[in-house]
Amino acid sequence: MRVCAAQFFKQFIISQMQNRLSKENSLYLKQHAENPVDWYPWGEEAFAAAEASGKPLLVSIGYSACHWCHVMAHESFESDYIAKLMNQHFVCVKVDREERPDVDQVYMEAVQMIQQSGGWPLNVFCLPDGRPFFGGTYFPPEDRGQGLIPWPQVLMRISEHYKRSRAELEENADAIQKNIMASTMAASTGGAQGLWDNAFLIEAANGICGTHDDQYGGFGGAPKFPPSMTLNFLRSLRRSAAVDAEPELGERIDTVCHTTLRAMAHGGLFDQFGGGFARYSVDPHWLIPHFEKMLYDNALLIDAYTRGWLDNQDPLYAAVVEETIGWLEREMSADSGGFYAALDADSEGEEGRYYVWTPEEIDSVLGPTEESREIRLAYNITAEGNFEHGSSNPALVDADIVVRDKLAAARAKLLAYREANRARPGKDTKINTAWNCMLIRSMADAGFYFKRPEWLQRARKAADFIWDELTEQQDGALRLKAVYYQGSGAQVDGFLHDYALAAEAFLAIASKIDVLESGASARYQARAQACVDSALCYFEDPHAIGYFFTAEDTETPVARRKEWFDNATPSGNAALLHALSGLYALTGEGRYDSSLRATLPAFADYAQKVAAGVAHALEAVTTHTIGIAVIKVRAGVSLEGLQVALAAAPWRRVFIQTTTEEQSAAYQVCIGTQCLPSTNDISEVVEVLQG
Repeated sequence: MRVCAAQFFKQFIISQMQNRLSKENSLYLKQHAENPVDWYPWGEEAFAAAEASGKPLLVSIGYSACHWCHVMAHESFESDYIAKLMNQHFVCVKVDREERPDVDQVYMEAVQMIQQSGGWPLNVFCLPDGRPFFGGTYFPPEDRGQGLIPWPQVLMRISEHYKRSRAELEENADAIQKNIMASTMAASTGGAQGLWDNAFLIEAANGICGTHDDQYGGFGGAPKFPPSMTLNFLRSLRRSAAVDAEPELGERIDTVCHTTLRAMAHGGLFDQFGGGFARYSVDPHWLIPHFEKMLYDNALLIDAYTRGWLDNQDPLYAAVVEETIGWLEREMSADSGGFYAALDADSEGEEGRYYVWTPEEIDSVLGPTEESREIRLAYNITAEGNFEHGSSNPALVDADIVVRDKLAAARAKLLAYREANRARPGKDTKINTAWNCMLIRSMADAGFYFKRPEWLQRARKAADFIWDELTEQQDGALRLKAVYYQGSGAQVDGFLHDYALAAEAFLAIASKIDVLESGASARYQARAQACVDSALCYFEDPHAIGYFFTAEDTETPVARRKEWFDNATPSGNAALLHALSGLYALTGEGRYDSSLRATLPAFADYAQKVAAGVAHALEAVTTHTIGIAVIKVRAGVSLEGLQVALAAAPWRRVFIQTTTEEQSAAYQVCIGTQCLPSTNDISEVVEVLQG
């Protein structure tokens, strides 16, 4: 009877643990709902439990598609023995970094201060009030001779030290908090420089180009991440008068951009049979990726390849854009209008299993035919393999685009087989506002320049979804939410990057939508303006330069930070610069220009020292300095000829708007505060834009 009672009590406790995370919307949190760890979601309940028990907090942060998050979960968080240690000595909190980037940012910065590196899973030990005093990333369950302390030892050492020397750890926490606050404020004054000079743009470009890997593309060594924002900055600067005066730099920019774009398109980072890009390459050759597919990477890469194609009409770039959008529509498109967040790196317990092939598998699908032999040769699928267990991750080794085109039918057969016969990676179906807005921006441009109206219309559908489902009016002001879950709706108050990237998305639709519906641009411009006006209100620092990541009424752990550096996605302050410059070009309202110029000094020191880290901001400054073009087209004039002409020229930030105002000719170009005489000659319009 005692045994039965004990078993019942144990099952009751486990069910209570399950219920706490199983009620959450986040897929990542639900993935941990059956752990024997007594997880709390981030919130007051966890803080109250820590305060009442006197235990330190253990905050563990990750995301659903993270391979090493899964590894640590299986090894440690699913272990009854390790879970017992965690539950006994800590109040354990699970956080989805994609749902709460504000929490992730603070604790990532703390761990980088402590360990000089960071990543996910992120495991941080904190005082009961949430201030961190120690942390790290992945820890193994036992000593494997790799120099990593086993997780049980970490737990016991921290617990014992907390009991014996809590005052010392409180001093650590105080110091870390002060350093985080100091770094934010130092960034907000621009570090050592403090004054902006457009000459920094050329200096930044030279510095970035100097770190390029001329053999394999990309910047630095492995691991290599797709440098979309860096490439976009370089391309925007390429057409400036400053680069025209330095032809060697112009040639260097061309070499850097196209070497990297071609390398990524040929490599295993790109899903050669299904379209879309993985998160990053673990080697310098772009061959073997970390196989998770994230919406934000693909949004940024569509943008980079569209602009690359406008340079040279390379059909490989066009194929990359088409196949990436094809993957997004096939696998990541929600019926509601948005796009899902991510695909997991793993399937059937192995990373990359869904994507890799052996020669025998190719032959089994295509038959022992010449077509099979050609695709094995073209995509380097060999008996030795380039990945685990003798399998190969396809990479296009043949440089001839004709060969690639010839093998299109074979790729389609292999994709169909893969989708029908292999266990698919898990899908995170959260709809992230910022990431969707990045895709809206790039898909709208791609739809316009490639003359694919269905892409532009799909971008518009997503933009309408964001407006209808993730915004609301509160006391006459716009409020934006950060994530959307089917069945639960919009959740989590928006952060600076949500407002700024939403404004960028609505501006992107406004810039091209009149091709589909004359006069519709005004509606999307008004939405962008509402987002920016709210951002300037909610996130302003009245005492110093720049804008906070969290709104004033948002509870933030440790410190209210400002985000200056781009990570996998653009920083909030950088995205805001793009939105401000676009609205200034469209409205001429000086307050937008003033806000932009007031923020620039924050990037002065970074532009000279770590330019690649602030590339999105540098692109905003570049396009603003060169001048954003607004082409006013008289109502009733077809936009088709203008669309064709712009698609044959290098990229420039351009707004096309039909107008009912009196205009003596079909087109009038305004750049900055200057409007040129109207003309009926499209070639004159293009000449002005390229001048």
